[in-house]
Amino acid sequence: MRSKELINKEVLDGNIKIIGKVHEIIFDEDTFEVTDLVIKKTGISEQFRDSENVIPVDLIKTIGDKVLLKNDEDI
Repeated sequence: MRSKELINKEVLDGNIKIIGKVHEIIFDEDTFEVTDLVIKKTGISEQFRDSENVIPVDLIKTIGDKVLLKNDEDI
């Protein structure tokens, strides 16, 4: 999957609740590997100033039509 295909994908937490959409991808400058995803909250929460979260790729369970994060049991 190309990194630009991740932009605007919905992100679901371990309980399958939508927490936002991928807004930005952070790369390691030396290896060019994806290290984190910046998630922008959707809905009413996006009106607040801190409406972004940085999610390390270690917390991602799978990427398909949506990005699914690991739940507490997977960590």
